Amino acid sequence: MHLTTEDIFQAHRDGKLEIGLTTTLEDKRDLSIAYTPGVAEVSRAIYRDSAVAPAYTWASRLVAVVSDGSAVLGLGDIGATASLPVMEGKSALFKKFGNLNSIPLVLETTDVDEIVETLVRLRSSFGAVNLEDISAPRCFELEARLVEALDMPVMHDDQHGTAVVVLAALTNAAIVVGRELTGLRVAISGAGAAGIAVAEMLLAAGISDVTILDSRGIIHSDREDLTSVKATYAARTNPRGLTGTYTQALDGADVLIGVSSGTVPEEALATMSGDAIIFALSNPDPEVHPAVAGRYARIVATGRSDFPNQINNVLAFPGIFRGALDARATKITPAMKIAAAEAIAALAADNLAAGYIIPSPLDPRVAPAVATAVMAAVETSTGVINDPLRP
Repeated sequence: MHLTTEDIFQAHRDGKLEIGLTTTLEDKRDLSIAYTPGVAEVSRAIYRDSAVAPAYTWASRLVAVVSDGSAVLGLGDIGATASLPVMEGKSALFKKFGNLNSIPLVLETTDVDEIVETLVRLRSSFGAVNLEDISAPRCFELEARLVEALDMPVMHDDQHGTAVVVLAALTNAAIVVGRELTGLRVAISGAGAAGIAVAEMLLAAGISDVTILDSRGIIHSDREDLTSVKATYAARTNPRGLTGTYTQALDGADVLIGVSSGTVPEEALATMSGDAIIFALSNPDPEVHPAVAGRYARIVATGRSDFPNQINNVLAFPGIFRGALDARATKITPAMKIAAAEAIAALAADNLAAGYIIPSPLDPRVAPAVATAVMAAVETSTGVINDPLRP
């Protein structure tokens, strides 16, 4: 696959989105129905009973893709305007894979209070919020506050979309190497949005031996430089009380999950267990190049499309939001995320191999299967499952 700069810029010219019509506007009758005077009847009906609004507006099927541009891809804090092409792309994926309308909203503020206030004031205009490319640790507070403030599905995809697909891929990787998922020793490189969410997802799936590293090394309870979120996970992870760096974290580890922009030293990889699993997910440069990872691991995955086993959020978020909206859920719960991971893993189960532990992001079966699983989780849920990141 060869991409030229000309190809890329031509595909993005004038943006990647447009609004289409679901009704005809060919004559005066059409105009009278779609706009004045006919539209007034619909507005009156909604005024009398707001419960009918989902049937007669697009809001209940519209996802707002919201960013402040503070943590965009591997580019970092590039601001709202420069983040808009990414949000347009996310909206395009919602339509293509989930058949959901979506609108990108980039905000010229990084203040959590202002973002919450803005979205609360706009709440009647959409039915769900996909938070995107918002830096940690603000992203944790922002998501938690919006979940409480908005009676609609809210999800920070950089956290939970990544975690869902990682769990799906790791479930199948464990089968390939003949291991029980819950018995794996896992090291996570990165304690930002994705790293914390991956840790939470693995703990929820029953994996107890999880160790997280940030730029200063292993997160443990004796460190005095931890944020409140990291301190929470220092108490919930690292059951063997490890300290140090990759040398200590990877010694005998079965799994390395990279969700940082750092580099993992090759000599540390050499100390991992036999049949190791390495997910080097940083884009565009993985924490360890697949060719190097392959010397020490039986299964290697990246976030890139030019290597086998691409762990891509598009496997998760269109189906999760579609299922949540179809079920009229007001929250996206941990049970719904685990159901999504199980559905993704199941689609690859019949053809598992070291080079195929996860379906392709272009597999048309994925979003419908995830949506169905999420709807089933909503229907069987007895209430909102406690989330340790929620205040």
